Amino acid sequence: MKALLSLGSNRIVRGILLVLAAWYGLHFAVGSNIIPSPHATLAALYRLVKNGLLLHMLYSLYRIAAAVSLAILAGAPLGLWTGLSQRADTILSPVIYILYPVPKAAMLPVLMLLLGLGDLSKIVLIITIIVFQILIAVRDGVREIPGDQRMSVRSLGLNRKQTYLHLVLPAVLPKLVSALRICVGISFSILFFAENFATNYGVGYFIMNSWTMVNYTDMFAGITALSLMGIVLFLLIDKAERKLCPWVFLNDSK
Repeated sequence: MKALLSLGSNRIVRGILLVLAAWYGLHFAVGSNIIPSPHATLAALYRLVKNGLLLHMLYSLYRIAAAVSLAILAGAPLGLWTGLSQRADTILSPVIYILYPVPKAAMLPVLMLLLGLGDLSKIVLIITIIVFQILIAVRDGVREIPGDQRMSVRSLGLNRKQTYLHLVLPAVLPKLVSALRICVGISFSILFFAENFATNYGVGYFIMNSWTMVNYTDMFAGITALSLMGIVLFLLIDKAERKLCPWVFLNDSK
């Protein structure tokens, strides 16, 4: 955890200070409890975490983690297949281009009818949105492998497993990590929407419930909790990228 917190800590501290400065400015400009001060919000967040908000955060993290993991398991193999096979690309790409722009959030009522009111419908909704980013990123990562590298692999006589290990995966992993960052951000947005229907747990539910109770400080505390969850997930992704794709950072020390 110490290493996780130290990763990119300077950038995070600068970002937090800028956000707090803007937040304080907005608080004083509005002059109303509609925009509570950061210190009041953080005090409320501390109180709420000890009194039930942590459970809402865990439910939200579970839904996001499950959706992103399943989207990777579904999208990455399809991306590899379409990137390596012209026939697969010819079949799947038109389907992707037709389904990708469709507003899937409108499908939540249908998913709740088909899959029930529990977590499954919410997780599947997130998957149907982010799986396309993963699929396309992996497919494009394969397509962008230079032709001379493909020829070198053939001339060295590498078998299929070795080709995947030493050529395809190094080309795809950075693209997949970048797509994962985008998917996490999208997942939080969709989760906030999904948690406002047929659930009593989740940060999205907590925020809207606080809004209906006209408790704006708790509402902002919930928003802050979402932000902190996002920071932790992005730090984890950054750390995973440094472990899985060390060649990406070879020029960092120069």
